[in-house]
Amino acid sequence: MMQRYFAINKEQDKIILEPSDIHHITNVMRMNDGDEIEVVFDSKLYLCCIVNVKFDIQISVKKELKFEEKNLEIVLIIPILKEQKMDYILQKSTELGVTKIVPITTERTLVKLDEKQFLKKKERWIKICKEASEQSKRITVPTIENMFDLKGLEKMNGVSIVCSTTTKNSIKKYFQNVKLCDRINIVIGPEGGISEKEEKYLNQIGFESVSLGDRILRVETAPLTVLSILNYINME
Repeated sequence: MMQRYFAINKEQDKIILEPSDIHHITNVMRMNDGDEIEVVFDSKLYLCCIVNVKFDIQISVKKELKFEEKNLEIVLIIPILKEQKMDYILQKSTELGVTKIVPITTERTLVKLDEKQFLKKKERWIKICKEASEQSKRITVPTIENMFDLKGLEKMNGVSIVCSTTTKNSIKKYFQNVKLCDRINIVIGPEGGISEKEEKYLNQIGFESVSLGDRILRVETAPLTVLSILNYINME
């Protein structure tokens, strides 16, 4: 399978990659002159050729490739979690097509970050999403918003849901009654779940409570379940 990278710039028929990607090409993949790679720049996909690997590596565009991603925008709204769980969700949700990730703080959020700590984490999260986008052959990388609380979710456009353990309103029935939309906002609670007060508030600002079934899912399982369901619906 051909390797894919996201470029930081394009100058005529020359592609500029991040130093970490150049390192991956030369020292990890050990590519040679004439080897081909796929490169994404400005949401366009190019077939490129590697030149002069051993001295001053150059990435030359051979042609633009036709590729389209579906228009559905999926916004995943998740609490700050411990590193391993957060990394897992970011990686797998990127593979499943999420377009934006909104980190939030809730009453039961266990991980507390100040602004400096958050920005350091965000830098790492962006890298995880980029690598997952390359692996899963996407032409966009999910954006990661700055951290805020539930009040920041007011007046969000599109269809909005909150995953709940108290409602009988199944996600299957809910989407059977939803007309076509171009954006879906999904709130996932922390390890202890969304509190009753928080869920009521989310309902008041337009988020519909939906159930993922009778089983109680781990926080890292719930978003992947929702995204898998949405992928199935969007395939029809």
